[in-house]
Amino acid sequence: MAAVEDLLRRAAPRVLAALLRRFGDFADCEDAVQEAMIDAARQWPLRGTPENPTGWLVHVASRRMTDRIRAEAARRRREEALAAERSAPGTAAEEDDSLVLMLMCCHPALSPASAIALTLRAVGGLTTAEIAAAFLVPEATMAQRISRAKQSIRRSPEPFAMPAGAERSGRLRSLLRVLYLIFNEGYLASGGEELARTDLSTEAIRLARMAHAALPGEPEVGGLLALMLLTDARRLARSGARGEIVPLEEQDRSLWDREAIAEGSALLAEALAAGAVGEYQLQAAIAAEHDRAESSQDTDWRQVLGLYELLERLTGSPLVALNRAIAAAMVEGPAVGLEMLEPLEEPLAGNHRLHATRAHLLEMAGETEAARSEYRRAAELTASLPERNYLTVRAARLNPRAG
Repeated sequence: MAAVEDLLRRAAPRVLAALLRRFGDFADCEDAVQEAMIDAARQWPLRGTPENPTGWLVHVASRRMTDRIRAEAARRRREEALAAERSAPGTAAEEDDSLVLMLMCCHPALSPASAIALTLRAVGGLTTAEIAAAFLVPEATMAQRISRAKQSIRRSPEPFAMPAGAERSGRLRSLLRVLYLIFNEGYLASGGEELARTDLSTEAIRLARMAHAALPGEPEVGGLLALMLLTDARRLARSGARGEIVPLEEQDRSLWDREAIAEGSALLAEALAAGAVGEYQLQAAIAAEHDRAESSQDTDWRQVLGLYELLERLTGSPLVALNRAIAAAMVEGPAVGLEMLEPLEEPLAGNHRLHATRAHLLEMAGETEAARSEYRRAAELTASLPERNYLTVRAARLNPRAG
C-alpha cells in the first residue's frame, strides 16, 4: 500500500498538469484528480498497478471532468469546443508540465501561506488534513485557504502555459521562496512538540529536484537544492535519544549523510560556475563550510563570516545579520558579536532567536547571569516545545547552584 501511495504522490502533478492543459479549470481539474487518486488507491492494491499508471489516472480524471461538463447544461458549448480540441488518448499524459503547475501555484495573487498550501496539495499530493497538521491549523482553516487559492487562480485570465520573460523570472523567485519555506518548516518546526517534520522537508527536496530537472541551467534552483541537501544531511545528528536538540557544535558528525553532502557540494559547484551568484547559493556555501569541517573548531569561520557579509548585502535580512553576528563572534570575539546585535532590536523584536543568540554570546563572554536571563526570555517566546526545553536547560546549566 505504501508503494501505491508513493506512486500516486509522484504521479499527481503530471496528471493535474495534463488535465489543466486540456480543460483549463484549476479547481475542477484538481477535484477530478483527487477523485481519480481515490479510485486508484482503492483498486490498484486489489487489481494490480496498471502498466501506465499516469495514463490510467489521466483517463479516469478526464472522464470525471467530462461527466462534470455534461452535467452542466450551461457548459455545453464549452464541452463541444473541448471535444474538438481534444488530443488523442495518452498524448497529454506523456507531457510533463509539472514545472508549469508549480509556477501556477506560486501565482502573484496568492499569499505565501496560500501558495505553500496549494503547492503541497496540487504538486505534492498531500491531503488537506496532512497539510493542516503540518502547519498546526484546523483542517477547516486549511481547506478554506486552499479553496480561496484555487478560486484566485480560476479568476486569473492567464493560460496554463510557461510564463515568459520577466513574469517567468518573478514567478520562479516565488517558487523558490515557497520551496525554501516548506523545507525550513520541515527541518525546524516553528511550533508544536516535534523538532522537525521530516515529511515536509523531504517533500521540499523532492519538489526542488523536479524544478532542477526542468531548469538545469538556473543556478539558483541548483543552489536551493544544494542548500536543502547540505542542511538535511545533518538531520540524524540534530536530536538525541529523547528528541532533545543537539546543537551543531556538539553533533556526532559521523551520523551526517556523506552522500547527501557530496551531492549537494557538486550541485553547488555547478551553480557557482554559472557566474550569477544568488542568496540560495550563498546559503548553500555556508552550509558546505560547516559540512566539510571535521569539528566545530575546524570550521573556517572567516570564510563563513565573509559569506554572511555577502548574503546580508544581497538580502538585507535581519536574520542573516543575526547569523553574521554569531560568525563575527567566532572570529573576533563575543563583544563584537554582541555589538552587532544592537541594531537588530527593532526588526527582530519578539523573535526568540535574537534572545537566544544574545544568550549564547553572553555565555561565551562569561556573563552567566545575563546569559541565563536571555535564555529564559527566548524560551518564553518560542512556540516550539523542543526549542523551549533546550533553552530552559541551557539556562539551568548556568545556575551556579547546579554544579
